[in-house]
Amino acid sequence: MHDHSTIALPPMPALSDEARVGIARDFADELSRRRTVRDYADTPVPREVIEHCLRAAGTAPSGANQQPWRFVAVADPELKRLIREGAEAEEREFYAHRAPEEWLDALAPLGTDAEKPFLETAPWLIGVFYERFGHDAEGNKVKRYYPHESVGIATGMLIAALHRAGLATLTHTPSPMGFLNDLLGRPKNEMAYLLLVVGHPAPGCRVPAIQRLPLDAYASFL
Repeated sequence: MHDHSTIALPPMPALSDEARVGIARDFADELSRRRTVRDYADTPVPREVIEHCLRAAGTAPSGANQQPWRFVAVADPELKRLIREGAEAEEREFYAHRAPEEWLDALAPLGTDAEKPFLETAPWLIGVFYERFGHDAEGNKVKRYYPHESVGIATGMLIAALHRAGLATLTHTPSPMGFLNDLLGRPKNEMAYLLLVVGHPAPGCRVPAIQRLPLDAYASFL
């Protein structure tokens, strides 16, 4: 047995089953209105909003509590321009040479292409990175456990927090994403996970007419 310090669990709300059902239903209904947005207004979003949403993301569970996520929030117009240039260069290669026809067919109903103007128009871009390994106090490598899963959970919580704050998001994954390390000054032990676009939808914004799976198509109760 290892000795380790503990604290009392923070109090949970005392709710009836009926109240819990209502809260769960309302939250699911709210998230059901979340949509990926590709057409943004340039309306500013206060930094404090982003900070609080990142605080929410930082409460995510992680392997061995190593918290391997790193977020870089970008509002600087010139840096956003450079990110767009780097992303579009990779996207042009993807659409012209890398993507198999089956993948392009799957993307066709969404109307995506190599042009990514939202990377400059949206007020915030959040670069999401995961640590491949860490370092101890002496500078030695320290293994990271389940970094992909941990950062995926944190990113999901971030998207939910941003939606709750009344903001639209887009998960953008140009491949490869090494240019983000260079532009955002991230160390070699970090890998880009995705680029999150954040802001207000443009007036008259429209989104693809997609359908989400019903609960019984993806969940089972035994």
